[in-house]
Order: sequence, then structure tokens, then C-alpha cells
Amino acid sequence: MKKLMALLMTLVMVIGMFSFAGAESAEEVEPEFVTMTLGNYKYGEDYTSLYEKYGKDITIADVIEDEETGFAYIEVDGEKKELGLDFLTMAMVYNTTPAGEYETEDDVYAAWWRMYITRWNYLLPEVPLYSNEYYDLYNAKIKGVQEYPTNPFWSPAKALIDWSSEKEDNSIILGNTTDLSGQFRYATFGKSSPGAADNDIEALTSGLETVSTTKEGGYTWNDTVVESHEEKLNEDGTLTYTIKIKDDLKLSDGSAVTAKNYLAYTMASLTPVFTEAAARETSGLTMQGWKDAYQLYAGPDSEKGTKELSGLRLLDDYTFSVTIPADYANYFYKIIYGNFSAQPVAAWLGEGVDILDDGNGCYLSDAFYAKDGDKYVQAANIKKLCTDTSEENYAAYPWSGPYVVKSFDTSDNTATLVKNEYFKGNYEGVTPKIGTVIYKKIVSATQLEDFKAGGLDVIAGITGGAETDEALKAADESNGAYVYSHYSRAGYGKLGFRADFGPAQFTAVRQAIALCMDRAQFAKDFTGGYGGVVDGPYYTGSWMYKAAMEQGMLLDSYATSADSAIEVLEEGGWIYNADGTEYTGEGVRYKKIPAEYINENDKGYKSVDGAYKTEEVNGDYYMPLVINWYGTVDNPFTDLLQTGLKANENVAKAGMVVYNTIGDFAPMLDELYQSAVYGYYAGTPMYCAFNFATGFNSAAYDYSFNMTIDPAMYDDYSAYYIKDAADVLWLK
Repeated sequence: MKKLMALLMTLVMVIGMFSFAGAESAEEVEPEFVTMTLGNYKYGEDYTSLYEKYGKDITIADVIEDEETGFAYIEVDGEKKELGLDFLTMAMVYNTTPAGEYETEDDVYAAWWRMYITRWNYLLPEVPLYSNEYYDLYNAKIKGVQEYPTNPFWSPAKALIDWSSEKEDNSIILGNTTDLSGQFRYATFGKSSPGAADNDIEALTSGLETVSTTKEGGYTWNDTVVESHEEKLNEDGTLTYTIKIKDDLKLSDGSAVTAKNYLAYTMASLTPVFTEAAARETSGLTMQGWKDAYQLYAGPDSEKGTKELSGLRLLDDYTFSVTIPADYANYFYKIIYGNFSAQPVAAWLGEGVDILDDGNGCYLSDAFYAKDGDKYVQAANIKKLCTDTSEENYAAYPWSGPYVVKSFDTSDNTATLVKNEYFKGNYEGVTPKIGTVIYKKIVSATQLEDFKAGGLDVIAGITGGAETDEALKAADESNGAYVYSHYSRAGYGKLGFRADFGPAQFTAVRQAIALCMDRAQFAKDFTGGYGGVVDGPYYTGSWMYKAAMEQGMLLDSYATSADSAIEVLEEGGWIYNADGTEYTGEGVRYKKIPAEYINENDKGYKSVDGAYKTEEVNGDYYMPLVINWYGTVDNPFTDLLQTGLKANENVAKAGMVVYNTIGDFAPMLDELYQSAVYGYYAGTPMYCAFNFATGFNSAAYDYSFNMTIDPAMYDDYSAYYIKDAADVLWLK
């Protein structure tokens, strides 16, 4: 699966595995060049990952920690092995059985997380440069916003269930700069990345879920909905959740909710019928029997698969179960596999279609697979359900959340939602008090004026110096008509790297860049004083960060120092001139890379203008300390990096030169991926540094498989473009 989506999210996908020629055996590889040579060897025969070999048998009690560095080790076969990013991220979510001094799974997770962050902080696969403070500005007639504030995990669309409105019409007006498509029942239908506005409305209209995301960014069983739940580890290693729902739940039309309401969407979404409707397959679902059997079944005449979904059972009117494959049974976030939301059965299955279970798993009656010619009848119905923006379509089937969609005005991008009187409550048992939610498209440049004029009750996510100053001034001078709250961002703006290409593939270079920059001042300048900087991929308000700090997490803040940058560069071998002679402190530094380790892409590495390039001297190669950086156009972050990075005098003192190109976002992504995903990449790698942003807004902090060194997964799952040498275990 090649990347076809943008990456301002938590994880970035990497394209390509370099191939290196020369080294004859693993034993001859110099440690510094281990990851450069992996293309010469076959995974599983010549080398594997340390976790693949030993990880499943390791507990947290087996880990040896260095008290000074915080680095983690295990001892296997009489040897002490350092734990790399792949091992730590896998163990973090798959090895959380309590052991030693750690009494709970949360304690174990926090310990692995702490070790991961510490190693990440050392390898520095990207440099965090600012983390904003966000402000939300409110009409004071909206009550409860300070008692029940928003945070990175709890947006206004989720928080408003705790609020009330003193407006005459008992309403609240929300807005977002993204367009509303009207696709509110299932925002991701046919899409890879739905807009924030559509997601908000789906959150407001979907509910009665069995597992809820909490305000603190965790997961919990929804006691408002779930009568009981049982977790059982089966003899074959699979895990079964048996869930009994309460018998007094209702959809927005007053119809009773039974177990079938929790199975209908899942049953439909894994079939060729849904694939035809959405023009894309459902993927990533973890359930016994879905991929090798049920997903292949195409109807009564199907020659493939089976109509029964063995991992899903209908046990009685209010009880169902889901079985998870053994590989995922010990997953730290396994509770999410028990998450199902109530849905109207006929909406997804069609009229007259039933969910049945003869003891081997749930299945749909044959009518679901009825065809008109070579097309599934229900595929057209599902497409209409998800995409038709008429008031009649929204009213055709009931909703399960605190609100229902009444109408959507396509002319001005405004949706109107009204309270669901039958909604029993969220996971805390809270029901909505605000009668009407109006959600509309807004424009950043005019949103404050719209707010002052009464056309908006909440401006969410205000950030940056000028914008924040203006909003706070409006509140301070409003004589109590406006109030505000604020929270720290769960994420940051960053200088990211192509850490398997050019100078940025070397840890010393990434560290030197951080040491050359005054990150604290950069953050202050960029956020106008409403923000700061972090030293790793974390949110300081998260539970695992707080637990890790209590456990004594060690992090380097990379205090600004040209001398320190020079020191790490010298230790990293950047001690030459272009002709191979010793560097004496003038001009650009070079690093010697023996011929047996370098690949064609790095042989061809050069500055954007061609003034500096990798030179061959006596059969070896010398790479220039030149950073080709790609920034996006019309971006104040890119603008500030002109002085904070490119023209930084510490960079020059360190013997480094930064070149930059400014262009649109899609071409930048192609350069980052080194692939023409969007049709712009010309085929020759050039850039090793990029500026963009990342976030940690998901309740599941999970980077398993994203630090892989396995070529079979590397193309599609790698984050940060990094292969940690500590993860490499030679087999020969």
C-alpha cells in the first residue's frame, strides 16, 4: 500500500529501501554504517530485528537501564544488547504484563514509553521547534466552558454535552475552516482523510458506543451502555470480549437498540457490497476470520470465502462477542477491539435483511447480496445513505448520538443539528442541554468579526501571537460578554528529516542542527510568546508523560551551543575537507564514507545549486555537510526558518551550509517520499530536511511497526525514515 494521503498527523509513511553494495559479511560492517548496508543482506537470513528474535519472551523485569543515559539493554546469549526504537515501540504495546517493580499494565507501558522517548531524544529523528498554546474564545452565554474545558483530546464538539446555552433559542453556533461535505453519517466513506468539520458532526450524531474515549485521552468501557463485559483468553491464544448491552437503549426515533444494532455496520463494511459502494476496501480491522474468509464472500453463489464471520457472534438479543487473533490478544490498547457503536440496522443492510448466527459466527441473510445486473442493490443504498445531503435522507434513518442532523444548507455550508431526546448519555451519563447546534464553514481572517457580530459562539484553536493577542483583547474589553480557556498543543512544528539519505541520516548531524538552533527563542518568536518547546514526541498533559516523569525520564534539551555542535560533528567523523585532507575550521565539513558502504543516491548527493557534492578521493567518498531543506510556500514557519536555520551563524560556525527550496505542499511530500505519489518527483533524491507539523491527539499512542527494519514493511510503515542500528541482529 503506497501512501496516498498527506501527513500532518501522527505518522509519516516512508517510500523506498536503499541498496548498498560492497560488504562481504556482517562482521565486516563498521557500526556507524550498519543501517547503510542492510540493502546488501536478506532479512530473515542474514539479519533480523532484535525484537523479532527475542522480544516476545522479554518482560520489563528483564531490562537493564543505564542510570546516567536512560538507555535500555537486555542480556541474551551472554551478550548485552541495546534496545532500539523498533524493540521499544513493539514492547510498549505488546509486552505490558506486570513484572518486577511495575505492578500494573499502565506502569509497564509508561516504562517502555519512557525508554522509547529517551532513545528518540538521543537519535533525534526530527527536531521539535515549537508547541503552541491554543485558546478557545466563547460567547459568555454558553455556560460550563471553564468547568468543562476542551483539551487536545476533547474538542468543542465533544465538550458541549456538558455545556448549556442561555441564548433565547437555546443554541450554540460552532465553526471550522474546513468544508462540510454533508457526509455526516460516516465521514470517511470513500475517503482517506475526512475534514475536521465532518468528523465533528459524526461525533455529535454517533453514540451509545461500548468503549469511549475519555476527556483525559484514554479508553473506558461505557457503563451507560454496557451491562457487563467479559474478557477471555482462549486456548488457541485468541482473545474474546463478550459484551452485554443494557435493554433500555433507544435510537433517535425511539426504536429499541439490540445487539444487532451493534453488528450491522461491521458486518456490512467487510463485504464486497460495501467495497463497491465506497470504491475502496475497508482495511485494518483486527477480527478473527474477517480477511481470509468473510471478506471474500460475495453472495450465495460465491466460490470464495464463507458467509459466516467467525470472529463475531450474536449470542442473544442483547449480547454479542468479538474474537481477536492471537497476535493482538496482548495488545495494550486491546480494549478498542471491543468498541462498537449502535447503528440503524436497515440503513446498512437494507430492508428485510437479517443478522443470523447458527453457532459458527454471524452472517447476513442472502437478500443483502441481491444484484441488479452486475451491481449490488444495497451498494447503491449505502452510497446514498452516506452521500445524499437532502433533509429527507438525513431523516430516513435514526441516529444514535446526542444530536441528529436536521438539515444541511449546501449554499452556505451550514448544518443544523437538534437534540436527540432519546439519548441516554455519554460514558459519564451526561445528556445534552443545548437544544440546537449550528455548525458552519468559517474563514480564519474574518472569524473574530463574525464572533463579535453573534454569528459564532466559539472560536476554537486560536494560536500565534497576533491572533491570540487580538482574541484576548476582545475578551478583556467585552465587559464579560466573552470568556476564554486555553490548553497546550499535543504536537509540535518540526524540522523533519529524510534520515536514510544525505547528511541527515547521521545522528551527529541531526543533533548538531538542534544544538545550533535556539529552539526556545524560535518557539517564542513563532508563537508570539504563547507556546514553548518539547524535547520529544509527547504531549506534556498526557498520562504516560506524567507517569514517565515520575519514573525519572532523562532527556537532553540540546541547549544552544556552536561548540557542542562542533564536538558532536567531530565525534561523528565530520573532520575532512572535500579533498580528504583534515578540516581546519574553514568552509564546509565533509565525512568519509568507505566505498563499500555508500549507495548511488549518496554518491550523487549535492547541494541544490551544485556548489557542493559528494567527492570521490582515492576510492572513498566524502559527503559535504550541506542540508537541502524544502519548505512550503506562504508559511510563517518556513519564513522564520530562514533566519532560525539557514542564516543561523552557529550553523556556519559548525561548518554546515543550509540550502532551501520553497514550494507547494504536494511536491514537498513527493520529495519527502522520494516517490511520485502526487506526480511531482523527478526520480533523483535531493532534500533531506523538511518543515511541517505532527500531532499526538489519538488516545492510542502506538508506533509499533513504524520503526521497523524489515524491508517487507519498511516502505509502508516506517516513520521518521530511520533504521536504528540497535535493532539489527546479525544472524551470520
